[in-house]
Amino acid sequence: MLLMRKIYTIAIASLMISVGNAQSKGPLAIEKTGSLVIGHSESIFSTVLNEKRTINIQLPDDYDEKKRDGYPVIYILDGGMKEDFMHIAGIVRYNTQPWINRFPESIVVGIENTDRKRDFSFAVENLDFLKRMNFDEQYFLSYGGSSAYISFLEKELQPHIESSYNTGNNETVIGESFAGLLATEILLKHSDLFDNYLIISPSLWWNNGSLLTDAATKLNGRTNKAINVYIGASAKAEDKIMYNDAVRLHRILKKHGGQDMKVVYDYLPDEIHSTVIHQAVYNGFKLLYPKTAYQL
Repeated sequence: MLLMRKIYTIAIASLMISVGNAQSKGPLAIEKTGSLVIGHSESIFSTVLNEKRTINIQLPDDYDEKKRDGYPVIYILDGGMKEDFMHIAGIVRYNTQPWINRFPESIVVGIENTDRKRDFSFAVENLDFLKRMNFDEQYFLSYGGSSAYISFLEKELQPHIESSYNTGNNETVIGESFAGLLATEILLKHSDLFDNYLIISPSLWWNNGSLLTDAATKLNGRTNKAINVYIGASAKAEDKIMYNDAVRLHRILKKHGGQDMKVVYDYLPDEIHSTVIHQAVYNGFKLLYPKTAYQL
């Protein structure tokens, strides 16, 4: 018993010495060595929109101005730093890592919003249809500017990016909710603007779904350019109208899009409207580019 007490006393003493030594060392020496930079921002003045627009850009890590064939460009419609730029740029960077290599290293362009409802919605005669969606008209003080915004994309932003950076011949647009409405309008009316469309939980209820009503006619007039379309839909239980519209869009594109249009539909029942975009963008890239460089 005496021996056990001596061993216990020695153990406690050793532990107290160890704790004392650890405490005497003080806090870790910390030195800030720099900032984490994922890209840069540009302010450009749009004569079409008559306002300044902030553009956020992420270039590949080993960006080469002389790279043969250039880099694909991925445009994010809700592309502000407090919107979807950060997490989508991360998804792109992940998929283009050399040990993944799902698709080529790409330039990511995020367009920061100034008046989202105005820019992403097309002109309508009145707002009576808002009652069907339980929206107050006061929520839409400005709207109907998508035609000007599409001109901004086509005549100002795309030429600026193409003249300033080493771009290739492949462009993607990503839009969710109201931005998904705009992406759908571009697909139906100006399909040549992009090669890949990621349309997620689109607000096709705008103007009682008139964009879908006229979709078949608009598709029959498009060129034979090869196009890939991903449509992501969130939980049906949350909003049956938006779910049904996404399903209807898929059916219309499959029927009238032509053989040169690849269309994939993705139902995400575990995601709601506010959470769907991150998983949908990841799924969209995976479905449009099913294999990495290391998969047979």
